[in-house]
Amino acid sequence: MNSQPYTREGRTHVEENLNADLVVVGGGMAGVCCAITAAREGIDVILLQDRPVLGGNASSEVRLWILGATSHMGNNNRWAREGGVIDEILVENLWRNPEGNPIIFDALLLEKVVQEPRIRLLLNSVADSLTMADDGRIAAVHAYCSQNQTVSRISAPLFCDASGDGILGYLAGAAFRMGTEARAEFGELLADEEPGMSLLGHSLYFYARDTGKPVRFIPPPFALRNVSPILRYRELKVSETGCRLWWISYGGALDTIHDTEEIKWELWRVAYGIWNHIKNSGDYPEASTLTLEWMGMIPGKRESRRFEGDVMLCQQDLIEQRRHPDAVSFGGWAVDLHPPEGMYSPAPPCTQWHAKGVYQIPYRAMYSRDVSNLFLAGRLISASHIAFGSTRVMATCAHNGQAVGMAAVFCKEQNVLPRDLAHEPRIGQLQQRLLRAGQYIPGLAASDQNDLARVAQITASSTLALAKTAPNGEMLQLDHAWALLLPLQPAPFPSLTVTAEAAEHTALLAEIWKSAKPGNFTPEILLSSASVELSPGKREQATLHFNGEVTEPGYVFLTFPSNPQLSIALTDTRIPGILTLHHSVNAAVARSAVQLPPLNSGIESFAFWLPRRRPKARDIAVTIDPPLRAFDASQLTNGIGRPVNAVNGWVPGVEDRQPWLRFSWPQPQRIQSIQITFDTDYDHPMESVLMTHPECAMPACVRHFRLLSAEGTVLADVNEHHQSRWRLDLAEPLHTSAIVLEILKTWGGLPAIYEVRCY
Repeated sequence: MNSQPYTREGRTHVEENLNADLVVVGGGMAGVCCAITAAREGIDVILLQDRPVLGGNASSEVRLWILGATSHMGNNNRWAREGGVIDEILVENLWRNPEGNPIIFDALLLEKVVQEPRIRLLLNSVADSLTMADDGRIAAVHAYCSQNQTVSRISAPLFCDASGDGILGYLAGAAFRMGTEARAEFGELLADEEPGMSLLGHSLYFYARDTGKPVRFIPPPFALRNVSPILRYRELKVSETGCRLWWISYGGALDTIHDTEEIKWELWRVAYGIWNHIKNSGDYPEASTLTLEWMGMIPGKRESRRFEGDVMLCQQDLIEQRRHPDAVSFGGWAVDLHPPEGMYSPAPPCTQWHAKGVYQIPYRAMYSRDVSNLFLAGRLISASHIAFGSTRVMATCAHNGQAVGMAAVFCKEQNVLPRDLAHEPRIGQLQQRLLRAGQYIPGLAASDQNDLARVAQITASSTLALAKTAPNGEMLQLDHAWALLLPLQPAPFPSLTVTAEAAEHTALLAEIWKSAKPGNFTPEILLSSASVELSPGKREQATLHFNGEVTEPGYVFLTFPSNPQLSIALTDTRIPGILTLHHSVNAAVARSAVQLPPLNSGIESFAFWLPRRRPKARDIAVTIDPPLRAFDASQLTNGIGRPVNAVNGWVPGVEDRQPWLRFSWPQPQRIQSIQITFDTDYDHPMESVLMTHPECAMPACVRHFRLLSAEGTVLADVNEHHQSRWRLDLAEPLHTSAIVLEILKTWGGLPAIYEVRCY
């Protein structure tokens, strides 16, 4: 029994003093990936989260799917899914949770954090004050946990603000911005002439469930009774639940921090009002058996404070795809802006303006220019309001978080501050360490001199020479323009044969295009064309002979313009690094098949060329003469672990039933760690919740493999593998003159390996 008498002086909370190498405030996707990265690299981390679950907007409290540069496969960014920790999380979520259950995703994030012994996780703990050192650094953050009524004083040499609203930077006095910059400040043509306080509003979602029997709904008194002003610009679909209701948005004309409770109540009024309209207006008889399964208790917040680093990203950085010497991450979501009035605005609920490719994000945007030991991660990094329209999405924020986590490790190891890493030689070392950990940085290749695979002789059981993909009997009508994306080396254009069928006498026209910038996937420059006359009513082998040659390695588009009188054969064979695209629109992220921006907006007009998702996806069947040789094992050590300007990986021959790779050295080498990058289809967005997926593993990923030494010792025998990256750390160093990778089984597709490293 604990019986305490009255005390006139009152009582104080239980207090504890904690210490770490890095304190991360905010347990959204940026904070989670930052903390995991830092802990795995050997420093002690305290992760402070003010909610009972991790994930922020990705958690079951908000239920927004995680997206980034892949943009629902609705733009021209190919193989653009973010790498590293966020990729690991998304791939694992697909494996366990293809149905997109947000509760399962909550548990996965908790598992990923708590399995790291160097992370101490404090949930339900709100950072509410700081202790500042005399030199302007943060000395400690104070947090209160309402669940155990404990105050924690957490000291560290380094802090990361990944809190979304920037509570840490705000309390530390760091320079920040809210609202919109004037056009003249950065020369952003999308910006308003004058600065203002327009922000992106909050959104709140709900889920419905079909009970199979009639269900009535009695609305709460606070539900909005007349939702017509909100719905007059939009067709409401009963099937829309969860984050497909992103357009239920409000608050951008208010203070999105201090007015958040007011904003939440208005969103509740509207959300319950919309559900009442669905159930009781009589306009939706199909909703009679639906019940309201879940209503968001906190809104998903888009925008509040943005903090100032040593550089601020602006519109031109994104649209022009500017290069930065300190690039450590990348983005590729559209510049996605919303009217501040949200659902009450007569304007469209959002405008999305895409760049032609992905863009680099510099390290100098990821720390405060004022508070010397404060990192910035998540949506509060140093960016203008316009650039923020793209950088704010969660996969991009998470990828930035990994960069910050690795930077904190460098600061600890070298006893320096964040700004000290921004220039050579340290920034180059940071970039290489990020690449080693799976981070993808466009325009950079791994060049780790300690990687023994780079000096090995690489041999393979076979290498694909793509001469033909066999038709499956299915014909594709050219009701759109279609294209086959092919990686070519400098040489005369190959002859290409397709199976075609004409409904009337017509010509099959084909063209070869390339992008203006290496690494982009928009057909902009016509290289050659060819045509074949076809007779009606029969399938023919149409061979296309192109004049000219490829002058530099890269992807080209073999395009077939729209001609509804024509059909061409498809194949069931899927080749890693090759895609079939069509000129079309994904209404989730664009308005038309051609981006048509306003005049003088600084946004480019271009056509969208999109792949289909599996299981509908098929490639165009083709015969290539001479065969396409783009899959050689020498690419395994070129430092680029995904298709960009080339396949950048090894693919064995189609008939090879027991593929293997061998890395050999003239003399035995001391090896303690081996890393392999597999094909998990970096073109797939892997949306984390709501959107279901037909697969739990990517077809080209190796399911079962063995790793052996030159002496035949089995170092690992791995089954049910499904991840992008696999790493073996040996308890004792191995001395051997060769490493052999045997591929025993895939998940149904032709396998591909993109990188092998040995240390």
